[in-house]
Amino acid sequence: MSDVVSARRGRGGGGAAARRAARTNGVTEQLPYIRRKIATFDILDDEAMEIIENNADIVLEEIGVEFRDDAEAIAMWKDAGADVKGERVHFPKGLCRSLMKTAPTEFTQHARNPERSVVIGGNSTVFAPVYGPPFVRDLEGERRYATMEDFSNFVKMAYMAPAMHHSGGTVCEPVDVAVNKRHLDMVHAHMTLSDKPYMGSVTAPERAADTVEMSKILFGAEFVENNCVVTSLININSPLVMDDTMLGALKTYARAGQATIISPFIVGGAMSPVTVAGTLTQVLAEAQAAIAFSQLCRPGAPVIMGTFATSISMQSGAPAFGTPEPAQVLFGAAQFARKFELPFRSGGSLTGSKLPDAQAAYESANTLNPAILGGVNFMLHAAGWLEGGLVSSYEKFVMDCDQLAAQQKMAQGVDVTENGQAMGAIREIVESNVTHYLGTEHTQANFKTAFYRSTIADNNSFEQWETEGAKSAPQRANETARRWINDHVSPEMDVTKREALDDYVARKKESMPDAFT
Repeated sequence: MSDVVSARRGRGGGGAAARRAARTNGVTEQLPYIRRKIATFDILDDEAMEIIENNADIVLEEIGVEFRDDAEAIAMWKDAGADVKGERVHFPKGLCRSLMKTAPTEFTQHARNPERSVVIGGNSTVFAPVYGPPFVRDLEGERRYATMEDFSNFVKMAYMAPAMHHSGGTVCEPVDVAVNKRHLDMVHAHMTLSDKPYMGSVTAPERAADTVEMSKILFGAEFVENNCVVTSLININSPLVMDDTMLGALKTYARAGQATIISPFIVGGAMSPVTVAGTLTQVLAEAQAAIAFSQLCRPGAPVIMGTFATSISMQSGAPAFGTPEPAQVLFGAAQFARKFELPFRSGGSLTGSKLPDAQAAYESANTLNPAILGGVNFMLHAAGWLEGGLVSSYEKFVMDCDQLAAQQKMAQGVDVTENGQAMGAIREIVESNVTHYLGTEHTQANFKTAFYRSTIADNNSFEQWETEGAKSAPQRANETARRWINDHVSPEMDVTKREALDDYVARKKESMPDAFT
C-alpha cells in the first residue's frame, strides 16, 4: 500500500465531514484585490516593440480611424490638429501619445463599502465577472434566454464569491425587460445586492447618463465629480471604426470623470490580420485613438487600455478560444500598456464549449494563466463565460471562481520570510530522526494555509468520492451556486439612498414606453 493511499484511508470519515461542513457553511471570507508579487512575462523584444509601434503610427497617420456618425467627435479632432477626411480621422505622428499622457497610470474605483474599493493599474489585478451573454445555462441544466432573476442571481454570486473583486456589468442580458429600461434594473441590482464596485451601461449615451445620475445618488454628486465610482466597457468596432453608440457612452463617462475600458474587439482573421504582429499593430492603433479621445473629453479621465482577442477557425469561421495566438496578443498588448503607463484589461476564463466540461476547463486555463503572467490589471469575463460568450453559466461561474482563488495564491509569489524558508523544519526532521514533515512544528503551524485547497476538485480516494455521492465537479459547483444564492443577504444600505434610487428607476421607467429593439 502506498503512503498516499494509507494516509487517505487513515483520515476516515472525519475529513469528509469537515469538507461537507466547509461546502455548506454560508460564511465566505472575501479576498482583497491582488497586489502582484510576481514578474510579468514579456514576449516582445525591443526590436519587435519598435516595429509594431512604428507600424501602428503608419496606420494612424496614413489609414486613420473612422469616427462614425458623430459630428462633435470629428470637430474635436479637427481642433486637436488631426487631419479629418469625412468621418475618417488621420493622426499626425505623436498626437495620440501626447494626448494620452494625461491619463492616470493607476486609479481607485470606489465601492460603496470602502473595504471593497479597488486600485486599477500598477501591480494590481482585479477580477470581474462574465459580461454580455443573452443566454444562461441555469441550475437545472437548461439553456435559455436570460431573465432579470438570472441577472440578480449572478450579482449575488459575485458578491458571495471570495475571489471576485468586482460586481461587473451586464453579467447576462435580461431579455424579459424592455431594452430601453433594463439598464436601470441592472445598475440598481449592482448597487443594492452588492457593495462591490460595478460597471455602467454603454448601450446608449442616455443610459450611460442614467448610470452617472444613479451613482450620484449612491455616492453624492460632489464625490462622483472628484472620484471614480464606475468603470464601463467601450468596444472598438474593429477594424478601425468607433461607432456613435460607443462614442456617446465614452463621452458621457469621460466627461463625468468616470473610467472607461477601451477594448478593440478582435477575432483574428476576421476583424484583424491572421498574424500576431498584424493584430497587435491594429490593436495599438485603435486603442491609442480612442484613449486619446477620452482625454480630449476630459484630461485626466481614468482609462484602461484593453484588448479582447481570439482566433478564428479557418474551417468553420467560428471563434476559437484558448489557442496560443490570442495569448501572444495579450502578452504583447500588455507590454505596450506598461510602456504607455496605462492600466491594462484582457483575459478571462474564455471557452467555446457548450458545457462546463474538459474543453471549457482547458480553454479557460489557457486564457486565465497568460492573463496572470502577462500582468492584466482588470480581468473581465473572469468567471461564468461559456459558448463563446453567448451563455452565462451558473456552474462554470463557481468553477472559475475556484481557479481565481488559486491564481490569487500564485500572484503572491514565493514567501522567503523566515517562516517561508522553513529551515527549522528541515533541522527538526534530522534531529528527530523521522522521514516526513507531517508532524513537525512548522507543518502543524502552517497546514491550514500552506497549500491552496480547491472547493470544487475532489482529490480523495475512490471510496470516499463514492461515499459522498460520486459527484462530478459541475455537480459540486451547482450545489455551491445554489448555496451562494440562497445564503445571500444584501449588504446594509442607507434607507434614504435606497428610496431615492428606487424612485429614480420608477420615474425613468414611467417616462417612456417599452421598447424591445
